[in-house]
Amino acid sequence: MNFQYTFQKVVDLKTNEKTQAEWLLSNAIGNLQAEEQSLHQFIMNQNQMMQTLQSAIESKAPAAEIQEIQRYIDYLEQCIAKKRRDVDRAQINVQKKQAYLTTKVLDEKVWLKSREKAKEKFQHEMLLREQNELDELAAVRFAIKAR
Repeated sequence: MNFQYTFQKVVDLKTNEKTQAEWLLSNAIGNLQAEEQSLHQFIMNQNQMMQTLQSAIESKAPAAEIQEIQRYIDYLEQCIAKKRRDVDRAQINVQKKQAYLTTKVLDEKVWLKSREKAKEKFQHEMLLREQNELDELAAVRFAIKAR
């Protein structure tokens, strides 16, 4: 006899849910990395524009040019502030997805453990049946030899 777990479809469902949670976490991490990369690019642009501003001031560039550079730096600061908020939201999303994955992993483990216990019980019962059959055969042989 082969072991067939009654709740195998539930185990399969829990495994699929865990896999989906892994994909969601992977996507969230990818989004976080993209947001961090974008923030890094804004900061690099801001630093470059600060150097450009410094050079313009040292070379006594026209005031209009200096003001234009300063407006662009202010714009970059706004972009950096917004991007930091985006990074924070992405980090929170990653944490939520990690927590969700943790619950799905635990849920799957519970069902896998349940299946394992059912399988062990089945194997134990099969061994008992085999032992009882062997005992019966031995008793019959003994009875036949005793005659």
